[in-house]
Amino acid sequence: MRKQIYTEKGAAPRGLYSQAIVASGPQVYVSAQGPNDPATGQRRLGTFREQAELVFQNVTTLLEAAGASWEHVVKVNVYLADDANFAEMNEVYGRFCAQPYPARTTLKATIGDSAILVDCIAVVPESG
Repeated sequence: MRKQIYTEKGAAPRGLYSQAIVASGPQVYVSAQGPNDPATGQRRLGTFREQAELVFQNVTTLLEAAGASWEHVVKVNVYLADDANFAEMNEVYGRFCAQPYPARTTLKATIGDSAILVDCIAVVPESG
């Protein structure tokens, strides 16, 4: 279960994220994923968009393996080697996440040869 928290007393979100999310149930913590090709295990360094799409798909694969999806994600951390890629990252992110958006932090970081890394926390739906 996840519930979006919004208050007019707080700063309004300026992007694709929620002020806060309340979650309950079993959780999955997805480690930071880079643009690694699942078939080869090798980095696939192309354009920023190509890397971002592969990273978000890699996270999707792990969420699905845990019995969850992006609709169950409550917290996302995005690490960008160059913050000039923020708008393009946000476009790709918007194809994977929908309202109510997870809480999100986006940081410029030194991340080796990758342009982007993403990790997240999701609530795994109870199977019944």
